Amino acid sequence: TAIKEVLSKVDRKILTTALKGTSDQLKNHILGAMSQRGAEMLREDMDALGPIKIKEVEASQQQIIAVIRQLEGEGAISLKGTAGEQYVV
Repeated sequence: TAIKEVLSKVDRKILTTALKGTSDQLKNHILGAMSQRGAEMLREDMDALGPIKIKEVEASQQQIIAVIRQLEGEGAISLKGTAGEQYVV
């Protein structure tokens, strides 16, 4: 899936920081695309991080968006839905 492709290209530290500031729904969606062990490790990493500045979270999220755009540009993933919808990442 596209999520697994993105996860394989994003540095784990960046992902950990980016997810720290997201909704539980998004965290669960991302963690659900990972192996059970990988998801457990990521949860542990997020818990160990402690408080993080919002600007660090936003910078990490922007790095992930750049990876997503690069993958879409390469044709590795598509952000278009079956009805021509676009997803916000």
